[in-house]
Amino acid sequence: MVVILDRVSFRMGGTPILTDVSAVVPTGAVTGLLGPNGAGKSTLLRLIAGLETADAGGVELDGERVGGLRPRGVSALSRRETARRVALLEQNAAPSIDLTVREVVLLGRIPHRSRVLGSFGGDDDHRVAEESLAMVGGSDLADRAWHTLSGGEQQRAQIARALAQRPSLLLLDEPNNHLDVSAQLGLLGQVRGLCADPAAGTDTGLTAIMALHDLNLAAAFCDQILLLHRGRLVAAGTPEEVLRPATIAEVYGVDCDVIPHPRGGHPVIVFSPAAAPGFAPVTAAPALAPALTYHRRGRGQA
Repeated sequence: MVVILDRVSFRMGGTPILTDVSAVVPTGAVTGLLGPNGAGKSTLLRLIAGLETADAGGVELDGERVGGLRPRGVSALSRRETARRVALLEQNAAPSIDLTVREVVLLGRIPHRSRVLGSFGGDDDHRVAEESLAMVGGSDLADRAWHTLSGGEQQRAQIARALAQRPSLLLLDEPNNHLDVSAQLGLLGQVRGLCADPAAGTDTGLTAIMALHDLNLAAAFCDQILLLHRGRLVAAGTPEEVLRPATIAEVYGVDCDVIPHPRGGHPVIVFSPAAAPGFAPVTAAPALAPALTYHRRGRGQA
């Protein structure tokens, strides 16, 4: 699915949240949505999902407008059709009652019910749920109770729920929250693999947009980066084009170096803690000093 952001603007209570954001997300791409807290990442995801309506401009999914003013000749998607095409995994998206993992994944079939209060479609819905769990390596979790899962397992189950919608577009809002390093790498690797797999999503393939805080994870797993700052898009392009020291300093207010990864070649951001606002150096005991070495403009300094 191709996503076009057409001069999207959004205000809340008179306060500008997003201003004149324009970008194109191609089919099959994994796009990282970056920016400091309050940059407008979550709001932009909700606008793309059709849960909010832009005050100006709008979002087009394969030429059909989701929100905002509709140009002549561009059709509009209904809320139901948007729910079928777009799956949004928001932060802390957990069921309010304890369910099995299979039941959680079956919730993703709700947009495909023939009646608003109709039941699930029997064998077909269960087949889709099982296939979705298999896509994220979660088949063995199907009969587990939700509350018994680890954070990483819950995130896998939630992605399976989203995939059960059979979407063309997968939106994830900070999916790595509260996950350890292994779970983070595994989760983003799964998203990367799903977008490369024609069997995931619809016949046109799966496109993913992820709001992330970790710049290094975005550089490793994303095809392109959209960098927001104070509600405006300040940079867009490949990780190499966007994640540059001057741009990072402007948006995040931190000093860093960018070097190529020794194996993958993608950018690796090495921060200089002493230059960060509010950073207070810690005086270590002499026996621990050798282990407290930071990168400082090409030299090691304890």
